[in-house]
Amino acid sequence: MTQDELDWSDAGFSTRAIHAGQAADPSTGAVVPPIYQVSTYKQDGIGNLRGGYEYSRSANPTRTALEEALASAEGGAGAAAFASGLAAEDTLLRAVLRPGDHLVVPDDAYGGTYRMVAQVFGPWGIEHTAVNLGNADAVLDAIQPGRTKVVWIETPSNPLLTVADIAAIAVHAQSAGALVVVDNTFATPYLQRPLALGADVVVHSTTKYIGGHSDVVGGALVVADGAQLPVGLVGPTGTTSVLDAVRFHQNASGAVAGPFDAWLTLRGLRTLAVRMDRHVANAAAVVELLRHHEAVTEVLYPGLDEHPGHELAARQMSAFGGMVAFRTGSEDSARAVCAATRVFTLAESLGGVESLIEHPHRMTHGSVVGTALEVPDDLVRLSVGIEDADDLVADLSRALRSVA
Repeated sequence: MTQDELDWSDAGFSTRAIHAGQAADPSTGAVVPPIYQVSTYKQDGIGNLRGGYEYSRSANPTRTALEEALASAEGGAGAAAFASGLAAEDTLLRAVLRPGDHLVVPDDAYGGTYRMVAQVFGPWGIEHTAVNLGNADAVLDAIQPGRTKVVWIETPSNPLLTVADIAAIAVHAQSAGALVVVDNTFATPYLQRPLALGADVVVHSTTKYIGGHSDVVGGALVVADGAQLPVGLVGPTGTTSVLDAVRFHQNASGAVAGPFDAWLTLRGLRTLAVRMDRHVANAAAVVELLRHHEAVTEVLYPGLDEHPGHELAARQMSAFGGMVAFRTGSEDSARAVCAATRVFTLAESLGGVESLIEHPHRMTHGSVVGTALEVPDDLVRLSVGIEDADDLVADLSRALRSVA
């Protein structure tokens, strides 16, 4: 058996991230999948396609390699890569919801997700209920059997780092005929495997940790083997397969990852494990500083024993991640800290090799100000990068001293 024919399903995470879907190029032997920067493909007779490729909106070999690698990383039956995380979310919701349906969302969801649910799908006739997903009973109470078609989970959530019990929520949701969708962007498939815990679909902003270098925007959906559309819904292909419906809508809507973006994302996936190990180690050092600093009133990090989701995170994650949030007691002091760092860069987004600091109330979550999802105005969010930990701690210490 050649390397190209190997089944990587039983290999470890890093081996799959480097090899799954990424066989050597058959014509040249190139060990990295090429960038197929093409729009169309020659047909060997009408409808006789080489490898199934006819037009790059429908499929592209570079994107196929990324999709196969992502499916392997998450343990799914298949994946679809998009131009952004929100494009992935939009495609999924259009595929599985119809006017009159209902979905449950976190009460501290990413602002862009909530904006889409409330302001795009709301006028389309989709209702939603925002609940604390750290409370499985509250989720159960929010589900409306027969109407609720999706339970949307972020764990850890953005930006309050709430931890949701994926397995428990999946039992409640699926018994009521609802799909369980998990945004796994913060944890990554290296630290958490939602499909193995019972989820139906995983969502990623691959812009973040999977891309990992703040140089590409992308999104992805990974679908569990056998995942079915909500009861009573038949997809546009005539099946009840979630994966079939997602792929149809991906092609029909067209917000696909371009070849170069797919190639950059695939490059990032190959080093995800080693980067995440460093993100986690650096986050632990930063948390140790924050939890003892007089200018900090609260630290939000699942790795802390006092975090309400600590024990659950320890069970369903292999480590606690590289995202940290803390409160300073006032909006002015929070903004001052954000302005005072030098190694931490004031910027939106997260998951890159460089450390970022932001004020969610005014930046990433500004779109939910005045709603039930408004975040505290004294909250600071850190995406802890992979620089030397001593430099990160010293930078934050200086910034905090300036407002202490």
